[in-house]
Amino acid sequence: MTGPLSVILGSGLLGVFCVASVEKIFPAPPSHIVLLFLGMTAAPGLDRLELLLAITVAGSTLGSLFWYAMGCRLGEERAEALVGRFGRYVFLPLATYRKLAEAYRRKAFAASLVAQLIPTVRNYLGIGAGALRLPILPFASATLLGAMIWNSAFLLIGYLMRGGDHNPVSIGFRIIVIVVLVEATFFLALRFRSVRRRRAELAEG
Repeated sequence: MTGPLSVILGSGLLGVFCVASVEKIFPAPPSHIVLLFLGMTAAPGLDRLELLLAITVAGSTLGSLFWYAMGCRLGEERAEALVGRFGRYVFLPLATYRKLAEAYRRKAFAASLVAQLIPTVRNYLGIGAGALRLPILPFASATLLGAMIWNSAFLLIGYLMRGGDHNPVSIGFRIIVIVVLVEATFFLALRFRSVRRRRAELAEG
């Protein structure tokens, strides 16, 4: 993990921008791992952290616009068929895609913003937005805002975890611990929300 990221850092800010863009298309490694690593190792001060935030947000937004363009080209029916056939391989079930599309129809900006904060979904949300022909300006604005929230959180966590020890094993271990805690918290929150919704539906019934 640290080998490729070290090469990226050696490429300078252009390398960071490229990774932030490509990660939205092929999320390997996931963005939160890259952002944590950058916050830990590439930000000696807050000024550098702000620069990393601006560059990664720009790259992330560009990656989302790539999928938006693909969605526009495919159209609604072909995009859904593509997700149905290949979505499971990138952790995007067809049911999740359909829920996202339905949310887009109701509140395009809010759906784009919230989806940007959900692991995996944030990578491919542009397909649905483009397929449904959402206006590009609200989509891009929501994506930019969502990427700013997501990226700043992980960059800041990495920055606060930085220290004199840059041993790859130590850094990798800290990243794994943070990622596990964040993802566990996220999925527990989703589970709690789902249980509350079911109880409310049963109460109404």
